[in-house]
Amino acid sequence: MSNHLPHPNHDRGLEFDLSTMISRRSLGMFLGAGGAAAALAACTPGGSGTTAGTSTSAATATATASAATTTATPAASPTLTRAIAECGVEIPQETAGPYPGDGSNGPNVLAASGVVRQDITSSFGTGSASAEGVPLTFTLTLLDNANGCVPLAGAAVYAWHCDRDGRYSMYDSGLANENYLRGVQEADASGQVTFTSIFPGAYPGRWPHIHFEVFESMSNATAAGQVLAVSQIALTKAACDDVYATPGYEASIANMKRTTLQSDNVFRNDGGIYQLATMIGSASAGYTAGLNVTI
Repeated sequence: MSNHLPHPNHDRGLEFDLSTMISRRSLGMFLGAGGAAAALAACTPGGSGTTAGTSTSAATATATASAATTTATPAASPTLTRAIAECGVEIPQETAGPYPGDGSNGPNVLAASGVVRQDITSSFGTGSASAEGVPLTFTLTLLDNANGCVPLAGAAVYAWHCDRDGRYSMYDSGLANENYLRGVQEADASGQVTFTSIFPGAYPGRWPHIHFEVFESMSNATAAGQVLAVSQIALTKAACDDVYATPGYEASIANMKRTTLQSDNVFRNDGGIYQLATMIGSASAGYTAGLNVTI
């Protein structure tokens, strides 16, 4: 059991990021880069039911773009078709927090060989540790808002989150040489990226979440280039309560009691409604989460 203490500066919010990060990846730069940045959108928020982002191996249907365009989307699952139909709700861009590992605040995992991967449970390269916990698979469906919310194929996502003890690889004591729970994926023809991971813990001051950044292309991501959008996935209370009742997550139970979506310093503006993942599963079998993201 870790004696991990709360990070005094963790995720203070956008103002903190802007005052402490002066690199190319600060929010001010990508907001001013010719309008390239756009707010994220979670088009099907909710706490249970069908996962928002499912594999393209599901039953296929031809998704049709909105009236703004006549271009047909690739063959897509019913959930992707629904995502396009319901697209358009924007959410605020969020802080990347003080532990992004993208070169903006210390180490840069994006330049490391091996960062492009689906399973982010273990460290790669010189790292050897693996994160333990309840399995979690999460899928983001990227949609192109400027073109009728067709799938944003070819974009890339960098995702990262804490382990079940609330610690971040590359930053926390004893983890400086580890890089687990970090990885990059390229969006497929349906605009989807999927990561295999573990359920993150709840640490003091924050609602359980997953960070992610969206890049125009894989080459931009692996070169730590310009970010199109940055946000966080909020995990549902029902799933958190279920997982945190299992061995290894004991500290998360108390931390969850002290924070709500309405009091969290990132999600409190709207209670996280547009960043709240759709989740199915169980602590015994593992969870699947999905979120639609409009760029």
